[in-house]
Amino acid sequence: MKAVLQEGNKIPEGWRDVRLGDLLNENFCVIKNHLRQPLSSKERSSMKGKYPYYGAASQIDSIHSYKVEGFHLLIAEDGTVTSDGKKPMLQLVDGKFWVSNHSHILQGKTEKETLLLYYMLRTVVITPYITGAVQPKLSKGNLLKIKLLLPPPSEQKIIAEILSSLDEKIELLHRQNQTLENMAQTLFRKWFVEDATAESEEKPLSYFGKIICGKTPSKKVHEYFDGKIPFIKIPDMHRKVFIFDTVDTLTEKGKNSQNNKTLLIRSICVSCIATVGLVAMNAFESQTNQQINSIIPRKDEYRYLIYLFMKSSKRLLDAMASGGTVAMNLNTGNFSKIMVLATNEKLIFMFHNTVNPIFEKIFSNQSQIRLLEKLRDTLLPKLMSGKVRLH
Repeated sequence: MKAVLQEGNKIPEGWRDVRLGDLLNENFCVIKNHLRQPLSSKERSSMKGKYPYYGAASQIDSIHSYKVEGFHLLIAEDGTVTSDGKKPMLQLVDGKFWVSNHSHILQGKTEKETLLLYYMLRTVVITPYITGAVQPKLSKGNLLKIKLLLPPPSEQKIIAEILSSLDEKIELLHRQNQTLENMAQTLFRKWFVEDATAESEEKPLSYFGKIICGKTPSKKVHEYFDGKIPFIKIPDMHRKVFIFDTVDTLTEKGKNSQNNKTLLIRSICVSCIATVGLVAMNAFESQTNQQINSIIPRKDEYRYLIYLFMKSSKRLLDAMASGGTVAMNLNTGNFSKIMVLATNEKLIFMFHNTVNPIFEKIFSNQSQIRLLEKLRDTLLPKLMSGKVRLH
C-alpha cells in the first residue's frame, strides 16, 4: 500500500457528494432515535448499576439497565452540540448502554461503516445546520441534510483502519494514565486518610501555595488574543491531568495586561463556577478565566499532595459552591480556607518522591497523546477529502 498525493480541489474519481439522509436510504447506516429515553437525576439515583448512561457530550452516569447494544455513533442534538464551536460533538460507544434524548443514535451496516461515518462527520462544519440562539439544536431533519464526501468502497476500509488504529493508541494511553492516576490516589488515601494520626493537623489551602482566581483580559483589545500562551477554560480541563493545549490563547501583551494572573508551570487548577470540581495542572506557563481558582505551590513537594487532595474533594467543593445560588459558585476567599489534613514535612516530602515518577509517566504519555492527535488530525482531512489516496 502506498499513499498518493492528489493535486487540485476537484473531487477525486470514485468519491461522491452525499447527504447523511442519502446514506440512510442506501442502507449505509440506520438511525435509532426510537431507543432514546431521558432519565432524571432522581430516577438515575435509584437505578445505579454498571451500564453507561450517555448525554450529549459524554457518559453522565451508570445505571442497572440498557436499551442499546453494539457499536454505535452518538451525535449531540442539543446543549453542547459542537466540540470546538464548529465540528459536531461525537461519541463512539460500544457494548450495552442507555442514551438520553440529547444525542442522535446512528449505526453503520457494519463496524467499518460506523467508523467511516464518524470520521466523515469529524471533518464537517455543522454551524449552518444548528438552530436556536439560546439552546443550540441539531434536529434530526437538519442532521440528515449534512453534506458529506463519501470515499469509494475500495478505500473505505483502509481509511477507517488507519485512523482508528491511531485513535486506539490514543485511547490506550488515556487508559494507562487513568490507571496511573488511580494508583496515586490510592497512595494518597493510604498515607493521608487511612493512616492519619492524632498528630496530624489541618492547615488552610492558602498555607500550601498562592491562590489565584483567573480573569479574562478585555476582549475589546484584539492584540491580547491568539498568541502562544494557553488561556485555560473549563472545557480545556476535561479528562486531563496536564493541560498542554487550549482553545483560546493569549499574546505576551495579553498576558502582561494582567501579569498577576500568570500561573507557573504545574500549578493546580480547580474549576469553581458552574462545573465545579475539575482538577488539572498546566503544562506551560498559563492564565485562566474567572471560573477557575488555582494554587501555585509554595514548595514543589506540595504539588501532588494538593492535586490529589483536590481530586478527592469533589463532594466538598460541590457543597461549598451550592450555597442556595442558581449557578454553582465557589469564591476565592472560601476556596483558600479549605482545610487540608497535613502531617509533618518529612512525610509530605517522602510522599512526593513516591508519586513523582507516576506523574512524570503521565506527563510523558500525554506528550505522546498530543503527538498522535496532531498526526491523526493532519491525516484526517487529507484522507477524507481524497487529497491523499491509498493504493
